[in-house]
Amino acid sequence: MQHEMRAEYWETDTEQSPPWPVKTWHMVRQGERAAMCGRELRPDARGLSDAEWGRTPEPMCHTCGALYLREVP
Repeated sequence: MQHEMRAEYWETDTEQSPPWPVKTWHMVRQGERAAMCGRELRPDARGLSDAEWGRTPEPMCHTCGALYLREVP
C-alpha cells in the first residue's frame, strides 16, 4: 500500500494563501483525503513522501505513525 505525509496547519486566516505554518504531519493512504488517524486535512495541504517520516522539524501524529508502522514492511 502506498502512503504519503500530509500537513495539518495551525489555524490561520482563511483569506491567507499558502504556505501556512505546519502544526503536525499525518500519514495518508494513497487516494484518500483523511489521515489514518481520521483527521480531515485540507485538500491543498502540502504533501511529502513517506520516506520523509521522522525527518521534519514539525512533530508527527502519534496515531498515524503507529498505524503506518503496522502497514509497511
